[in-house]
Amino acid sequence: MAPRSAAPPRGDAARAFVDRVERLVDAIGRAAAWLTLAIVVLMAIDVLLRYAFSIGSVWSQELEWHLLAPLVLFGMTYALQKGDHVRVDVLYARYPARAKAAVDLVAAVLAVAMAALVIRYSIAYVQQSYAIGEISADPGGLTHRWLLKALIPLGFAVFALQAAAQGVSAFLALGRPAAPEART
Repeated sequence: MAPRSAAPPRGDAARAFVDRVERLVDAIGRAAAWLTLAIVVLMAIDVLLRYAFSIGSVWSQELEWHLLAPLVLFGMTYALQKGDHVRVDVLYARYPARAKAAVDLVAAVLAVAMAALVIRYSIAYVQQSYAIGEISADPGGLTHRWLLKALIPLGFAVFALQAAAQGVSAFLALGRPAAPEART
């Protein structure tokens, strides 16, 4: 019988969770960033065809906002991960490390709760769209509108995961002994 190893410290599993989520969000965010290029190219072609050749199509215009939805939904999570979201840094920057961790933990809990509400209420919206086989109301528009709407709960699920990872990081930071504050 092999010797039984000790259980890993509590923080190791939590840190592994945070690392996995952050790698996932980073990959999703980088992929979503390429949608910006696709949208710009599509819009440029659309404008060129419309004004230079008087050619336009409904599906290409709809595709623009179909590409914008995942860009925004996954981009908000990427921005949260990178710290590029809106925060009152005037106050936050002056807080000691433990106070910042406490604020981050509260913000993470609120973000997960908000994302859970959006997920809960958007699922019926997606199901209804799927059940009726919703398509564009415009002739020549895109079909399968439920796929686009399904990005709402999916995008907020990824957002909730990132917020949870940040909450775990903040919780771990609260458990660390306070470092002495540097005098300025």
